[in-house]
Amino acid sequence: MKIFAIGMNYAAHNKELHDTLLKPDEPVIFTKADSALLKDGKPFFIPEHLGRIDYETEVVVRICRLGKNIPERFAHRYYDAVTVGIDFTARDVQKRASEKGQPWTICKGFDGSAAIGEWVDKEKFLDLQALHFHLDINGQTVQEGCTSDMLYRIDEIIAYISRFFTLKTGDILYTGTPAGVGPVHIDDHLTGYLEERKVLEFNCK
Repeated sequence: MKIFAIGMNYAAHNKELHDTLLKPDEPVIFTKADSALLKDGKPFFIPEHLGRIDYETEVVVRICRLGKNIPERFAHRYYDAVTVGIDFTARDVQKRASEKGQPWTICKGFDGSAAIGEWVDKEKFLDLQALHFHLDINGQTVQEGCTSDMLYRIDEIIAYISRFFTLKTGDILYTGTPAGVGPVHIDDHLTGYLEERKVLEFNCK
């Protein structure tokens, strides 16, 4: 199983972190180790040695068949389910890495950094590019977005990734976060929603 993730895919988020609304020339792709996956409502243990840890709420899609060099017009055939996930980011580590031109391997791929909710059949939704999603922490909404605001759409991303990596059944794709990221703390209770459907729930320890 491979975990792919997209950076800088919402203009407002790019503005809050990078002070630019510009669309990247190509999708910004990074990967996470399989040990990053956090599922089944298990708690997220905050790694204090990494400094500030931010939540980044994202729509996640599940790859359902083998594919390589997938044309964009056929990309919708290669995923079957969606959910909400959290791309936890060690923000201090990321800042230092970015300043030195170093990769994001540690700040994005550490153990437990890819929280994921319950899968929902994509046919349950009329349009995956018009999905509203949000994250609540301790009962208060802290981040919300809509997939219509993506700079690169899901099918575009899948077609692009498949030029470099063979996609396999069970691979997952984090599609980018909107504005509103922020830090998590011990005893925070996180719940994630697709439309009004709760699909993600866990605690920080």
